Amino acid sequence: MPKTGQEPSPTKDLVTTYLSDVKSRVDACILDFLPIAHEHPDVHQLYQMMLDYPRRTAKGLRPALCLLICEAFGGNPERAVNTAAALELLQNWLLIHDDIEDGSELRRGEPCLHQKHGIPMAINVGDALHCKMWEMLLQNTEILGHPLAFRILSEFIQLSNQVVEGQHIELSWVSNNQWNLDEDDYLTMCVQKTAWYTCITPCRVGAIIGGASDADIEVFVELGKNLGVAFQIQDDVLNLIGDVGRYGKEIAGDISEGKRTLVLIHLFNACTPIEAQHVIDIMARPREEKTEAEIESVLHLMQKYNSIEYAQRRSKALLQEVAGQFRNNFAHLPEGRAKHLFLSLIHFFVEREY
Repeated sequence: MPKTGQEPSPTKDLVTTYLSDVKSRVDACILDFLPIAHEHPDVHQLYQMMLDYPRRTAKGLRPALCLLICEAFGGNPERAVNTAAALELLQNWLLIHDDIEDGSELRRGEPCLHQKHGIPMAINVGDALHCKMWEMLLQNTEILGHPLAFRILSEFIQLSNQVVEGQHIELSWVSNNQWNLDEDDYLTMCVQKTAWYTCITPCRVGAIIGGASDADIEVFVELGKNLGVAFQIQDDVLNLIGDVGRYGKEIAGDISEGKRTLVLIHLFNACTPIEAQHVIDIMARPREEKTEAEIESVLHLMQKYNSIEYAQRRSKALLQEVAGQFRNNFAHLPEGRAKHLFLSLIHFFVEREY
């Protein structure tokens, strides 16, 4: 909903309506595909737990990118729905594992799966959804034919390798208590952990199904890197100043979890050595050893040195770069709904409040 006194943006309404439509189609595909019942009570419980994250409210950004790019290149987006649904399944199993690794408490406004059922059960549910993702992708042999289906599989393999490497980089920073990081370190981690599965691969598989040339498909690597980093920076910002009811995760959870973000890196470069050490002393401790007052003190320093505003500027600058890349590289594509919606959607990536 718009803030009090503001009229809703027609473009924003168009994007949210499109996202809602895509999410409905993708959810129907997923819920029709996943098993829901089994005669063995324990397996039945597994099936019900597998439905937990997919049934929670989510934006559906990755499927939307896939379908829009397919349409922009003249393809039939209906042929890409199965692949878009696989992207959503990928998002769900990654989130289950990510929540465990980060010790998170909330996901999409509800307790994380491991908070509800314990870590061993949650890991297994994530593994089960991972298996189902590959099974869903195999269905593309009937929808797209073997050559395209195996090309899509290869894109998911590349994506999976990138994501686990990026996640390892971030986990290593925590494990090694490493704080001497610069923006390039953050950007490298973001590209691998976030950009590949949030932007690069969704765009590439949509372009492949839409019949794009190899040269056009390759453009989405650089474009997707910038868009993915802009998305992650905005996510980091919302984690600090968002509304928990809309954001769906705990506010300042990145401080509780000791996350290295662009906001934090800017703070270290701007504050005094004494203040930097104060922040490290707090953030290096486990979540359960941090007090609310300590978390608030870190947040206060971020506000004092305008670190949040700096991150917002960087995110918006990357957004403008992405818009320019898209217009310049794809001027040959017909003007129409898909191109307009894509440009509106990438603005939503950065301007969103949840």
